[in-house]
Amino acid sequence: MKPRARTLGELKAIGYEVLPVKEEMRRNLIEKLRRRERLFPGIIGFDDTVIPQIVNAILAKHDMILLGLRGQAKTRIARMLVNFLDEYVPIVAGSEVNDNPFAPISKYAADLIAEMGDETPIEWIHRSERYGEKLATPDVTIADLIGDIDPIKAAAQRLHYSHEGAIHFGIIPRTNRGIFVINELPDLQPRIQVGLFNILQERDIQIRGFKVRLPLDICMVFTANPEDYTRRGTIITPLKDRIDAQILTHYPRTLEDAMAITEQEAWIHRTPDSDVVLPLYLKQVVESIALIARSSEFVDQSSGVSARLTISTMEALISNAERRAILTGERTIAPRILDLGRALTGITGKIELVFEGEQEGPVKVAKALIGRAVREVFKLYFPDPLARPRRQEGAESRNGVYSEILRWFEAGNTVTIDEEMPTEAFVRELDRVPTLRQLAVRYLKVNERNPYELGTAMEFILDALHQHSKLAKEELDSAATYRDLLGTLLRRSPGSEEEE
Repeated sequence: MKPRARTLGELKAIGYEVLPVKEEMRRNLIEKLRRRERLFPGIIGFDDTVIPQIVNAILAKHDMILLGLRGQAKTRIARMLVNFLDEYVPIVAGSEVNDNPFAPISKYAADLIAEMGDETPIEWIHRSERYGEKLATPDVTIADLIGDIDPIKAAAQRLHYSHEGAIHFGIIPRTNRGIFVINELPDLQPRIQVGLFNILQERDIQIRGFKVRLPLDICMVFTANPEDYTRRGTIITPLKDRIDAQILTHYPRTLEDAMAITEQEAWIHRTPDSDVVLPLYLKQVVESIALIARSSEFVDQSSGVSARLTISTMEALISNAERRAILTGERTIAPRILDLGRALTGITGKIELVFEGEQEGPVKVAKALIGRAVREVFKLYFPDPLARPRRQEGAESRNGVYSEILRWFEAGNTVTIDEEMPTEAFVRELDRVPTLRQLAVRYLKVNERNPYELGTAMEFILDALHQHSKLAKEELDSAATYRDLLGTLLRRSPGSEEEE
């Protein structure tokens, strides 16, 4: 690495040019665009929507606000903006506000340069040190963000309170020549939001009414959730008017994008000495839970359904399969449909109901979401169990490809599976059902010789038939029994509790 200048004189000698931070971001963005670099690695589903708007905002040298529901990667995007800064930039050594050596704004730096001239020491700071972030909460003060007079500092240095040297700088001035982010802007008290006017418009700060003007070089970024506009606070109109670009984020718009996000973020592969068998249809079921919840009449859509729901659900699903593998001594971690019952912990805390009722409300809604997800994904691979089959010579009977399965259950047979069943016993129990294996191989293309793939696929078929009201399912905490639906209804006493 080429040696860097250590004094102001050396900096002048090499002809170093200090650019304003927004011009610096613009220049580096243009270079990345020309090299066709991926601008926001790890951000999925925004390539044609959100990212072009952010690029335009940087090219226009705008401050911006990322507006969207929870779990839409707003904070992650904001933190990645630091990658558009130069890797290292020079500052006056010891400066609290990252003073530009050629145009200092603090009294400390101005006095040091006046005293030492070209011998003024220079430090180089990494771009990661030029990023500041604050979560807006009702207790945030102007002193936190902008700064205040420090009476102890004034007394120790025998300074008058109006002296600039008595100032204790807040987090925004300390991020001078960088990017500063305020998360959840509506939570900031209106009187504190007023304090941001000068930064956004005049690009300076004022402290305690004293004649202290610090012209800051800073890029301001905000994040907000539309829900907060009515529930917890608002962005005052004059502040909103001063934010140049409002960029709307969104949830994944395709199942493929949603699965890619979960695959990237969830902790799926646990230990080097274990294999995870996670079929595509099971990933689709997990992802469909969130997609369905985002349009469910029981879920409060103003709150949104975070991508963290599918991440937590997937991790809980894998963990239950891992627990079983540990108990049974198996090396392969193979999630089953039954494991989704233990993954409710990843769902119930991530949805807000339209009508908050008893404590079991979220659990019932979560189970209903899982059931609908199983139905929807099943139709991607199999004939619709509710479709009326065509009457043709040689065609299968009224229940189509599922006729032999249903007749077997109508004869009084049942299937009971337990979440702690070893894979061999699990497959053997499901294999009792005629044609179940053949359907799994035919439609899901599973490897018949792989019991981990085969077992979950056969269970998926039975559960989907239950979700389509073709079979009854009796659930305990760790087990499930499938039986004939009509027979179950006839055996039930008139006063018995209805099956959920």
